[in-house]
Amino acid sequence: MVKLTLMLLITVATGIVNIYSWREIFDHYDSARFQDYRSSLVPSKFTMSVMIFIMMVSFYYFSRHVEKLARTLFLWKIEVHEQKEKVYEMRRWNEALVTNMLPEHVARHFLGSKKRDEELYSQSYDEIGVMFASIPNFSDFYTEESINNGGIECLRFLNEIISDFDSLLDEPQFRCITKIKTIGSTYMAASGVTPDVSNGYSCMKEDQSDRERWQHLADLADFALAMKVTLMNINYQSFNNFMLRIGLNKGGVLAGVIGARKPHYDIWGNTVNVASRMESTGVMGNIQVVEDCYNILKEYGFRFVRRGPIFVKGKGELLTFFLKGRDKQGSFINGSSVTLPHQVVDS
Repeated sequence: MVKLTLMLLITVATGIVNIYSWREIFDHYDSARFQDYRSSLVPSKFTMSVMIFIMMVSFYYFSRHVEKLARTLFLWKIEVHEQKEKVYEMRRWNEALVTNMLPEHVARHFLGSKKRDEELYSQSYDEIGVMFASIPNFSDFYTEESINNGGIECLRFLNEIISDFDSLLDEPQFRCITKIKTIGSTYMAASGVTPDVSNGYSCMKEDQSDRERWQHLADLADFALAMKVTLMNINYQSFNNFMLRIGLNKGGVLAGVIGARKPHYDIWGNTVNVASRMESTGVMGNIQVVEDCYNILKEYGFRFVRRGPIFVKGKGELLTFFLKGRDKQGSFINGSSVTLPHQVVDS
């Protein structure tokens, strides 16, 4: 509108000047140049004013065309920016979803640009800890009667328990522990499979002492004790009497992701089988470990009660111990004192 107003003012002003102020000049020009056809020609002062008007209209049309293109490009830029934001947001959600499905270091492998679709992810570990924790008496609690809405309320309560266990993994002390999966009411986790904190808090395995190498196993034992405390608090609030039966073991495993749809991260090996047997042959309310774990964990101040030899399918008789807690609240890690939760130590 501003441009159009200015153009109209310029056109009107020029027309007035041509017709009135410069009238004698144009009349003299017409008489000198077109003296033979003067009666049949339009005076130059009018033709000049019309030409200026047409030129101004052309300029205005061109200006509107340029402005329209500029506005269109501007809207396209906004649309592209919004699409980029949506793509970024969608990628962020996809990464969060993949990270929830897979451990963070495995998710980075699959989200990397150099990964090939046919590539199989696998990684072997020599020194990790494996834990199985089940709630054997949950099956007695579960019922599909109408009072429990066909079992939905029981599943909702189990979800709250598992979610509380998962929230423990957000604590810095348990950053080296990775949740593997849940099978019914059984919770499976492993320590030392995360590359940047594998086998303790130092990244260079050859520079670690035995105490530093197995610090992740001590953290896994603390995690098992913390799970017992968490379930005890849930029992107190819900007036239930659930008890955990936990088995621990250490050793080498093979880790990998299987499945084209709903890919699943899992670990395999004799270490996993023995840890599962420690859970299935254990006693409710106790954490059962084999002698190798006992020899390592006792150096970190954990208290044990000797159970004795038990028969394990496929392994024969194994000497086992029950882990009862820690003798002291402070543990020495990498030359500094770390205070552990009181409930975890004395559970």
